[in-house]
Amino acid sequence: MKLKGILPFARELLDHAITEGDTAVDATAGNGHDTCYLAKLVGQKGRVYSFDVQEAAVEATKARLHKEELLERVDLHHTGHEHAVEMIQPEHLPTLKAAIFNLGYLPGSDKSITTHAETTIKAISGLFHAMTAEGIIVLVVYHGHAEGAIEKEAILDYVRQLPQEKAHVLQYGFVNQKNAPPFIVAIEKR
Repeated sequence: MKLKGILPFARELLDHAITEGDTAVDATAGNGHDTCYLAKLVGQKGRVYSFDVQEAAVEATKARLHKEELLERVDLHHTGHEHAVEMIQPEHLPTLKAAIFNLGYLPGSDKSITTHAETTIKAISGLFHAMTAEGIIVLVVYHGHAEGAIEKEAILDYVRQLPQEKAHVLQYGFVNQKNAPPFIVAIEKR
């Protein structure tokens, strides 16, 4: 297939936004894959802030970072992403260039613990306002469950209202796949 899949496309967007020394946010740490990826992109002089409401996710992310020798580049927080901006150290805010969200629930865990529209939109708004020009927020929207369907609609309503003078908003996804395939919403600050 020549078209990029959802996750490779998400990473390509991050690759273009982040340079060594930048600050990035993994708003949904999960199993730590994106946190490690961001830690490699920001390099030794950069910083990653990673958030998850599930202690198991924070521990899994910590273990993965330790294994890859990236732990010293990351601040892990056992809290919701709606607190992201207040947790970022003031000296890192001027270099905040990217954030990624994998919305839904942690694969292989309790499916009743999901991201929610209200807290996700609060996090998106805060990060967008704190971010530098040309910073990007990448949302991977998994909506094949009840809360995910609600969150999807709320996020799309929110991003459609962002003024084009302040943001470029992209939606990327496959429209002919079965079972509510995930898609990307990317927001680039102008």
